[in-house]
Amino acid sequence: MNNSSNIIQSYKKNKPIRFIDLFAGMGGTRIGFEQSLKENDMYGECVFTSEIKSHAISIYRENFGHDFIHGDITKINARKIPDFDYLLAGFPCQPFSSTGKKLGFLDKRGGMFFTILKIINEKNPREFFWKM
Repeated sequence: MNNSSNIIQSYKKNKPIRFIDLFAGMGGTRIGFEQSLKENDMYGECVFTSEIKSHAISIYRENFGHDFIHGDITKINARKIPDFDYLLAGFPCQPFSSTGKKLGFLDKRGGMFFTILKIINEKNPREFFWKM
């Protein structure tokens, strides 16, 4: 059995997969991730969530209970984020959209890419998943 098979087996037995949910919106990425875990006889524990839009935060809380939701991820020291296995990020797409101004990384929202990289470099997760 290879190393990744051993890791998967340990998670299937009783160890939750710890993950963080950045740019969480209303929780769609988290819902899909948790469903995938469930279908593979695993379960997850969200240890950190970040979102700034108040309407999204209220729906996120309805979807997942009263999880504490951190605000602006650029103002949070990556060292203070709990350790995790997976990083989920609903990365802002507007700066890269063909219908937008196409400012890319020059747009503040496009710069969030570098914030994600800082967190990955600091925390060294097993995997990361981001979508635009």
